[in-house]
Amino acid sequence: MAITRIRTAIPTLVVICLIALPVVVKRTDVLTWLFLTLLYITLSQSWNIIGGFAGQVNLGHAAFFGIGALTTRYVWLHFGLHFSLALLGGGIAATLFAIIIGLPAFRLRGIYFVIGTLVLAEILRLVFYTVFPEADVMPMKLIGTYSLLPRYYLSLILAVLTVAVVYWVSRSRLGMGLMAVREDEDAAEASGVNTQKNKLLAFLISTFMAGLAGGIYAYYGVAFRPGGLFEPVWTFDAVIITYVGGVGTIIGPIIGSVFFVLLKQFLSLYLPGGMHVAVFGALFIVVVLFFPEGFIELLAKGRSCLRGERTEVVS
Repeated sequence: MAITRIRTAIPTLVVICLIALPVVVKRTDVLTWLFLTLLYITLSQSWNIIGGFAGQVNLGHAAFFGIGALTTRYVWLHFGLHFSLALLGGGIAATLFAIIIGLPAFRLRGIYFVIGTLVLAEILRLVFYTVFPEADVMPMKLIGTYSLLPRYYLSLILAVLTVAVVYWVSRSRLGMGLMAVREDEDAAEASGVNTQKNKLLAFLISTFMAGLAGGIYAYYGVAFRPGGLFEPVWTFDAVIITYVGGVGTIIGPIIGSVFFVLLKQFLSLYLPGGMHVAVFGALFIVVVLFFPEGFIELLAKGRSCLRGERTEVVS
């Protein structure tokens, strides 16, 4: 009972601290770092639902991030809807696109599904770079009143919501079915699990959250090229964060996001060009080869070692 209370109290305390932090910390760079960390928590957790729990490696996640971002931006700026409604519209647009491609995509398995999703995102990237080559710039009226604070709080709400959804999925019947699919799809099907239905539901939840993450980014960015929202980096960042933190876990993408953004900011200052990308690539390979369960595995081993040391001292 005490352990359960502690596990509940710690996340609550962290959220309360994050809510109160802007009152104490006024530095824009700190709020920007926190915003990006929360954005990556949402993006990586959304990928974790389909890639971690269902075992379906989606390398086209950027497609749904980009659709959510562009839909939110367009509806917000050109239709004059309140941003909250525009954000919801971006999530729905990403989900509708997922429904269209979901059924045929899940007829593919293994490497064919991976390649299919990657090609999809690349097609959208090329289309949007060609059709909309110019940068989308926020109107001067909004730039003049731009504030990072509402962006920060929206990213915090979305990150908490996404973690709550992943927590629910991990403990639901859907989650049990997804983990069965991840371990052995044929065996899951033979035991009565509707694999197509479960994978599609996970895909829809995942893409809806990715669309919301894109919408928050559209609210944050003063200017960006539409094609840039479909860049593979939005997919691979989420994949690296999830695997480094701990794929198929709740806390893993949170730890991975904090580590990723901190290291990215540090390396960007001291390494030329995009060399930090190479560092992340090497780190990803090391983690996958030697610590397939990510930082969660390292923490568990460290805890076991400490317990072992204490046992030896007592004996």
